[in-house]
Amino acid sequence: MNRGQSFLLLLIGSVALLTLFVIRPFIEYVIASAILAYVLFPFHVRLSRGLQEGLSNRFRESLARQLGYMLSALFLIVSSIVAVILPLAYISWVFVRDLTEIARGNSDIDVEAIETELAALTGEQIEVGEVLTTVGQVLANTLFGGLGGIVTTALRASVGLSLALFLVYYTLLDGPAFVRWLRQTSPLPADVTSDLVDRVDAMTRGVVIGHIVVALLQALVAGLGLWAAGIPNVVFWTFVMAVLALVPLVGAFFVWGPAAAYLVAIDQVTAGVFLAIYGVLVIAMVDNYARPIVIDQQAHLNPAVILLGVFGGIYSIGFTGLFVGPIVIGVLAATLETFREDYDLI
Repeated sequence: MNRGQSFLLLLIGSVALLTLFVIRPFIEYVIASAILAYVLFPFHVRLSRGLQEGLSNRFRESLARQLGYMLSALFLIVSSIVAVILPLAYISWVFVRDLTEIARGNSDIDVEAIETELAALTGEQIEVGEVLTTVGQVLANTLFGGLGGIVTTALRASVGLSLALFLVYYTLLDGPAFVRWLRQTSPLPADVTSDLVDRVDAMTRGVVIGHIVVALLQALVAGLGLWAAGIPNVVFWTFVMAVLALVPLVGAFFVWGPAAAYLVAIDQVTAGVFLAIYGVLVIAMVDNYARPIVIDQQAHLNPAVILLGVFGGIYSIGFTGLFVGPIVIGVLAATLETFREDYDLI
């Protein structure tokens, strides 16, 4: 390596570190935009082709292709705002409201009834209200840096979401060109690069669709059951189940199981029995049947690894870490697997 190449590599490294420093405050939104664009891209391909065919009769082929890409990207972004971002914003607002109340010791849960039942069973007085307050404070500190950081987080999220939408638009337009550039720039042999890209794609698809989407689906189904049974703070507990549901079979049970027992404890036996039956026949079945159907068989990650990525991601970068953490670990696993098979060293 000559002096010119060494200087150029040093310059690239320095500028890369400076770039990371500049975008660090919004790094989670940058990554989230990449994930959303990844999910939307198959729809973008189909929609843009249809639009190009419709516009080819009125415009030149090159212009029709460009307009098709642009209109498809805009349509998918607007659809994402209506179908994903607005509902997620409302759910986040309700979650933050309920979490704030719980952290301050205010909850619609009949704490006295629970404490009375526990005292009758154990012979000791357990302060359930203090436990709930502590849990709420820990969650608030982990997600927002404390109750005082909620407003700051909300303002930052507004700017971050606006940035993410612009990034999604340009990623949909230029994403394929960027992937081609990565393939051409990679110092690895072409076959190894292709194998690595395919493994990362399969792993990412398996994590996002196979694990996270199923967990969110199971949490929504479970949340519907909690709402029908009359459990308070449904949105808060649905969010908790979305995280716990990443552990197959038992995750969401840690919420709906105690919720059914809580209903029985406050003399709402019918609702408690309904929730228990609903949990066994409906909530558990979502995990048993949906997960094997949607998980890509090429993407095998231990559920414990997924859960570690979820909690580590949330603790490191906030809410979007729910998606980012497992994907980062999945990409690491794909890279190690490629290294093992193509170089036969580990």
